[in-house]
Amino acid sequence: MKALVAAAFGPLEQLRVHDVPDPSPGPGQVQVRVQAAALNPIDVKLVTGELRAMFPVTHPCVPGVDATGVVAAVGEGVTRFAAGDEVIAYAGAASGMIAEYALVGEGPELVHRPRALSPAHAAALPMAAMTAHCVLAAAALEPGDSALVLGATGGVGALVVQQAAELGVRVLATAAPADTAYIRALGAHETIDHTAVDTLSAARRLHPGGLDVVVDLINAGPALASPAGLVRPGGRLVSTLYGPAEVDGVAPVYVRMEASTGDLHRQAERVAAGRMSIEVAATYPFDEAPQAMRDLAEGQYTRGKIVITF
Repeated sequence: MKALVAAAFGPLEQLRVHDVPDPSPGPGQVQVRVQAAALNPIDVKLVTGELRAMFPVTHPCVPGVDATGVVAAVGEGVTRFAAGDEVIAYAGAASGMIAEYALVGEGPELVHRPRALSPAHAAALPMAAMTAHCVLAAAALEPGDSALVLGATGGVGALVVQQAAELGVRVLATAAPADTAYIRALGAHETIDHTAVDTLSAARRLHPGGLDVVVDLINAGPALASPAGLVRPGGRLVSTLYGPAEVDGVAPVYVRMEASTGDLHRQAERVAAGRMSIEVAATYPFDEAPQAMRDLAEGQYTRGKIVITF
């Protein structure tokens, strides 16, 4: 089969589409013939080696954690899936999804794809949707709360905005002018043009008493001190990145996505039914996957997900 391959840790320019052996499913595993795979920032970091201490990678490495496709074969002990089933799959740090065939374990990271969900949108869903679900659980939002979402137009941020607004939360979101109408349509009550004004100053003017929750999907480490200053006493700062145990008197809640709590099946059903939407920024044919990865790293798109089609 053909796959997108990184021969070693290094720049994205090394990525090539190569022939590699077909993966065979072992006990509890499912082999998926991939129809579409989505890109995530973690894919870039796994290729470059930025996360090598946390997620060791064996080379040659096939990146990609999100995909959708059709079950081609199942390993011993698999009971919920059979050849021909249409599925949505999340591979985690094991990666391997940007390939004609991929392996995934039978568990919460593999679910049946609803018929109404297109392959491109299904592929864009797993990591973003499950992370958003975990972020919202950590945020513990209540109707009437106020929440600022930094990074609102990304895959995770847009889903957080939608579900927070659905809960009755007053959502303040960052968005460039080209994305303002989009993010308001998702449910944001107020927006800040982070390209023209200082986001933190603008947020203080809009909410001088502070916000109940700040969801920061952008900053890490010491940079979390600034958004921490926007949290009202007793409020919460929720981050998907890493930082200190306490910043500016606030103890951030750091979220690490867990497939077991990410509720992928329910999230897929919600999108298929039109109760939630996920944006596909662009699709690339498989032979252009190396360029798609570079475009992701360079911030070519301001919202949604990049999807590779097979």
